[in-house]
Amino acid sequence: MPGAGGLRARAGWRGRSRSTPLLASGSPPPRAASLPLLRGIPVRSSSLPLFSDAMPAPTQLFFPLIRNCELSRISGTACYCHHRHLCCSAPYLAQSRLRYAPHPAYATFCRPKESWWQYSQGRRYASTPQKFYLTPPQVNSILKANEYSFKVPEFDGKNVSSVLGFDSNQLPANAPIEDRRSAATCLQTRGMLLGVFDGHAGCACSQAVSERLFYYIAVSLLPHETLLEIENAVESGRALLPILQWHKHPNDYFSKEASKLYFNSLRTYWQELIDLNTGESTDIDVKEALINAFKRLDNDISLEAQVGDPNSFLNYLVLRVAFSGATACVAHVDGVDLHVANTGDSRAMLGVQEEDGSWSAVTLSNDHNAQNERELERLKLEHPKNEAKSVVKQDRLLGLLMPFRAFGDVKFKWSIDLQKRVIESGPDQLNDNEYTKFIPPNYYTPPYLTAEPEVTYHRLRPQDKFLVLATDGLWETMHRQDVVRIVGEYLTGMHHQQPIAVGGYKVTLGQMHGLLTERRAKMSSVFEDQNAATHLIRHAVGNNEFGTVDHERLSKMLSLPEELARMYRDDITIIVVQFNSHVVGAYQNQE
Repeated sequence: MPGAGGLRARAGWRGRSRSTPLLASGSPPPRAASLPLLRGIPVRSSSLPLFSDAMPAPTQLFFPLIRNCELSRISGTACYCHHRHLCCSAPYLAQSRLRYAPHPAYATFCRPKESWWQYSQGRRYASTPQKFYLTPPQVNSILKANEYSFKVPEFDGKNVSSVLGFDSNQLPANAPIEDRRSAATCLQTRGMLLGVFDGHAGCACSQAVSERLFYYIAVSLLPHETLLEIENAVESGRALLPILQWHKHPNDYFSKEASKLYFNSLRTYWQELIDLNTGESTDIDVKEALINAFKRLDNDISLEAQVGDPNSFLNYLVLRVAFSGATACVAHVDGVDLHVANTGDSRAMLGVQEEDGSWSAVTLSNDHNAQNERELERLKLEHPKNEAKSVVKQDRLLGLLMPFRAFGDVKFKWSIDLQKRVIESGPDQLNDNEYTKFIPPNYYTPPYLTAEPEVTYHRLRPQDKFLVLATDGLWETMHRQDVVRIVGEYLTGMHHQQPIAVGGYKVTLGQMHGLLTERRAKMSSVFEDQNAATHLIRHAVGNNEFGTVDHERLSKMLSLPEELARMYRDDITIIVVQFNSHVVGAYQNQE
């Protein structure tokens, strides 16, 4: 058995490339054992954002670089990209499920570099292997850099909300990070909105959706009279009623340059709602409001890119947003009514505490990819029968895109003529980019992609303790039952011991004693994490084959330079929403 801290592949690990322009993301089947390994961990494909995003993402605080001599010890070869907007092409990419699959036309842009041993020897670096590990305080600084917590305020000493609060956090793998998160309280209606957004081909689309979607949802939920009040205030120049109260980490920013453009599009939307609604009906269908908001925002993203803007910066921005993409998983909590709207492959998981104190996971969303038979059937029904074999190839949309639903990604929505017209009339940065000019194969009857969400309703019960919203960077590394158990034990401080599973490894009596001692020390110690999402990320990145956090492994994973980090894991974004069981039970007693 390898020594503690040796990086070993978990049996259920699934790799994905997020931002590589010509790669489709996804999860390689368990049999894909041909992936290159870094001391036991399957290597992801290297990936770089499609566009150079001007807005800096939160950076990891401590990155002691692994020296070239160390890299020569842990990695045999490396790929050197001459074109940063294209991915490194490697033999195993054809078998893995990546965000964008490589196209043969671009294979010549990337060539293997000499081995790291030759690379380091040619530059006369020291050949003695050295180890560079982060200290526990450094690890904590990285893990806690983006954490955020919010507790719902109490009124007269009594909390009347079904939500106690939430914890959120992000751990970047891409540079800049392509994930986004949002949380807000609806001020003109009841309820709270929370969401995670997973970008690909850059962070432009996920950034725009994280800023705008909640406003579209809030407006969709407003009664006719409130919409009229808001429109009259804008028309007369009076102050607007606040719609949302945002709960944001300092690193979660808004694009000030695009605020006027975004406001004008939103105003057009509520004006249309006013015209369509005569005010006779006062009942708001939350499911319908969520669906309309998702579809309308995606339509506005597409329209803004087609129309363009006289301001060169905004013109380039709206095109970047449209040509990149993002999935979204959003929860709306109002009393005991929980709605989850999902587009793509992020997930919502409900943590339920059983009578014996154990934890069970209830899935409240479905992945929109090739593993979903209903999604496959939907796609085939939307296109002619002669495209049945080409619309999904190698588990990807048109052989390229892993998620079957997403915002943006106009390359899978616009006609070929429209794409060419917009690109030719756009800025040089767009016209010179090989990805934007690339037309997907077998592209006959667009649109092939939709942003329409699948909405799930759940009525909260006292045993429903929390909700986990997370991008697939978490679900690639951890099983849903483990996620719920770890969060549940963290929130309650109760640990239900399971027999230690050694997974077929030969374990000596001394090693088993060490594992039991480590577990006992973990139980008796005070949790070092004050945030449930941080605690979950610690396990997602640092868990060993026995299901416990290995500091040496965690240190190694967090020490990887940007060029390597993305090869081993994806961006991880998590929101943990804790419910107020007393309030939820009171709702039930009133009925």
